Amino acid sequence: MAKKAGPLSGLKVVELAGLAPAPFACTILADLGAEVVRIDRATPGNDVIGFPNDPLARGRRSIGINTKTPEGVELVLKLADDADVLIEGFRPGVAERMGIGPEQVHARNPRLVYGRMTGYGQDGPLATVAGHDINYIGISGALEPIGHAGQRPVVPLNLVGDFGGGGLLLAMGVLAALFERQTSGKGQVVDASMVDGAALLTTSLHGLLDSGLWSGGRGENMLDGGAPFYDTYETADGKYVAIGAIEMRFWGDLVKVLGLDPEETPVHVDKNEWPKLRKIVAEAVAKHTRDELVAKAEGTDACLTAVLSPKEAPSHPHNVARKTFVDVGGMLQPAPAPRFDRTPAGTPEPPRPKGGDTTEVLAELGVDAEGIERLRAAGTIA
Repeated sequence: MAKKAGPLSGLKVVELAGLAPAPFACTILADLGAEVVRIDRATPGNDVIGFPNDPLARGRRSIGINTKTPEGVELVLKLADDADVLIEGFRPGVAERMGIGPEQVHARNPRLVYGRMTGYGQDGPLATVAGHDINYIGISGALEPIGHAGQRPVVPLNLVGDFGGGGLLLAMGVLAALFERQTSGKGQVVDASMVDGAALLTTSLHGLLDSGLWSGGRGENMLDGGAPFYDTYETADGKYVAIGAIEMRFWGDLVKVLGLDPEETPVHVDKNEWPKLRKIVAEAVAKHTRDELVAKAEGTDACLTAVLSPKEAPSHPHNVARKTFVDVGGMLQPAPAPRFDRTPAGTPEPPRPKGGDTTEVLAELGVDAEGIERLRAAGTIA
């Protein structure tokens, strides 16, 4: 297979198919040029990816293997023999019982970086307990501060646990282990926990708490929607704008955009004036449609932008100019990030059919046509 474009070109990754965070880590690596082979289940219609054009399956080949058979396990190990990275998202102990845990893999390929994605981590009282993003961010301290004053915490989709504190953290950990391997010549296990990752995302918040700058409850502080100059507001057409005019100069521009009298507008950093100021800002915003306000703010530092839906975002002029979204197999979706000036990533390839590359990948491993047919007849491969 020809090398892909991007700074990770030539890196070989084996992915054991899973849901959300681990596939996202592999998507990041694939986007940046790594050659990722995803191991899907061999039984058609019984794989874990729920829809055929899943963006989290883009940019890699797929091989269908029945990992419950000794022959299937051997194929996984054979793929890992020639890989730099293996990523799995099973509960602790599952990969070991399958025969493809770190010890089994490192016995054959000690240079391999073994990435593990779990909610609670590989050890601790909750290690083997079931959970989802909402549970992981709940005990990390990341969920409780999100929401409006006097109301229950607001679920931030599954962005904080699955993707920010999960897949992105795992990808970073894998790259750090690969960097260390240049010195030691050895691989290692990367234990990425969504609880750990979500907690890490709150690092700055702990500083604010310690310094007394985060003294209120949920929705009563500067960056959680408590401040009237850092919140969302409904416009005349039922849409929303986001306002983040923290600094005095930016607040001055916002006052002009909203048509307020600076002399009669309360000082925005005076917390005692926040309830009054919120009412003033809300009434001013409600006089305009979203796009009217955005047009008025254009060319200023008012820090006022539209709140766009995922469907609208690809059409925003800035996103169009930056090519922030790309067409992959007929679906507009986020482009690879970040960007590199010498080794830019290419446009991702659409998701491959589950197990659609089985014959090609096995042939590259040295399995001849007769061997492939024997494995297929035995139900070991797709």
